[in-house]
Amino acid sequence: MDHIVLLLVCVAPVIWCYSSGQVMDSCENMQPHHSYLSPQIEPAPFTITTDNSNDRLGEEVKVQLQALGSTPFIGFLLQAREVGGLSPVGTFTLTAGAAQLLICSQRPNSAVSHRSQSVKTSIQVTWRSEVSRDRKPIQFHASFVQNYWTFWVDVTSLALTFTNDSSGGSTSPPPKPTITSSSTTPTTNTKLQPTPGKSISSADCGVTKVCFSQPSDCDPRVSADCYFMSAMMLSPSDASIHYEMTGPSDGYISFGFSDDQMMGNDDIYICGIGSNGLVWLQHACSTGRTAPQAVPLGNVSDVRVSSQDRVISCSFTSMNTISTQRTTGFDKTYHLMFAHGPSSNGQIQFHASTFISTDKIDISRPWIVRKAGWPHIIKAHGALMLIAWMTMGSLGMMTARYLKGVAKGQNLWGKDVWFLVHVAVMSVTTTATVIAFVLSFSYVKAWSKGAHPVLGCLVMILLFFQPLLALLRCGAQHPLRFLFNWSHASNGVVIKALAVAAILTGLKLIDSTLMKVMGGFVGWEALFYILLDVHSKWKVNSTDTLESKMITIYVLLMALFFVGNFTFLVALLVGIWMS
Repeated sequence: MDHIVLLLVCVAPVIWCYSSGQVMDSCENMQPHHSYLSPQIEPAPFTITTDNSNDRLGEEVKVQLQALGSTPFIGFLLQAREVGGLSPVGTFTLTAGAAQLLICSQRPNSAVSHRSQSVKTSIQVTWRSEVSRDRKPIQFHASFVQNYWTFWVDVTSLALTFTNDSSGGSTSPPPKPTITSSSTTPTTNTKLQPTPGKSISSADCGVTKVCFSQPSDCDPRVSADCYFMSAMMLSPSDASIHYEMTGPSDGYISFGFSDDQMMGNDDIYICGIGSNGLVWLQHACSTGRTAPQAVPLGNVSDVRVSSQDRVISCSFTSMNTISTQRTTGFDKTYHLMFAHGPSSNGQIQFHASTFISTDKIDISRPWIVRKAGWPHIIKAHGALMLIAWMTMGSLGMMTARYLKGVAKGQNLWGKDVWFLVHVAVMSVTTTATVIAFVLSFSYVKAWSKGAHPVLGCLVMILLFFQPLLALLRCGAQHPLRFLFNWSHASNGVVIKALAVAAILTGLKLIDSTLMKVMGGFVGWEALFYILLDVHSKWKVNSTDTLESKMITIYVLLMALFFVGNFTFLVALLVGIWMS
């Protein structure tokens, strides 16, 4: 109880101070300093809008903080800063009684905050630039507090471009921007016109901009199934680059820069759909093992986003220096990476698919980038699993099920020939599976999300028990022998089904066309299982005079099966190796 009282005594003055809006200690980092709490990473349900897209000398700009939907705020802090700067510029004047002026960085009236904890849905103030200010674009930065535990930090407006045309003329003002961007939270906008999805295309790829797409050379203006990103250098002097990305997704699309062809220490931009249905832009750093960590959006302007018919599109201009933690600077080359996947309540989930450039690219030089193939070690993993379970495993299972009767009475080294073939083939299958499993984990070096690794692990676990069951089996004449026969056969069928599912999910990561070939492979094998089962029942009801003919049909069916099996196998192996 004493601890609770002490905590209330210590915290109460802080809360009381912040409720009055006297938050000068937050001027630099825009943080409300609510104990150990961190800002929200979901898109902010608040916007910063202006009545002008230009900053003219001697002209006032009306700035409005607006709540989206029914989510109000009780506290806020607003400043104007040069793009990339940390100090406030210009001065504010008030038009409403719910706000007050603050002194930040020893500049009077350079910031605005709340006066009380009253519920607010809209705040409007007026800002005027400094006469002697350098000709740099500015952005309005704001932090919003919904309650003590829920707040958003450093939400920014669209940048205002400086112009010394103070006359204003008789032309109508430009359309009011309705976009919010955030340095620690995503950008939200669905109303900006024109939408980028209608203007992003492969035109001028390799001429004025770098382009990277899947399928190769697809045009997002023509095909809705095109995953596409481009980068075009606008000004070498300030290293400003205009980026575009688009692609079909129910959650998010993203692109990034990497020193290698593996995820980790990557500089990425993510465009996704938030929990409120609006599209946001986020700058982040990918660790490769956990969810990307949000970083300040930085020197980003002209952000345009849209989502229509499942196609998410984003375009923006950035003056940010590319940083992969190991290398930094626009004079470096990087591998381009593109990823897309689902999201849940505005939080991105593990990507559904990725593609990576073959070579490192200098994005300041126009180029059409080619995506890289899969690493040889992963291709070897896939090839071994195919050989193990779609050819060798099938041979071992069919030998035990159908050829036992055909090779009846034929012995070698004191054992039935069919048994020796079954043991030899299944030993090769087990060895190939173990090697494939080790290869994949030696390359990835960590647990990956998705169905494929889960299915692979289940195959390995059940495969471990299969030889143990065989070693512990009772004699052929034992009354409980049927338990071994049933469990051994059932476990084998389950392993085969899981292996087929694992192969299908693995091929999906490589190329969806290979999945269709695999489907034909599975159908071919199922057909012959049915034919051989029917033949077995026919053989049981046949007379001894037909037995030799039955054996001939068995052999022909098995030979035909393995011809088709081998044909499918070669087609898949070639497809994997060329992917």
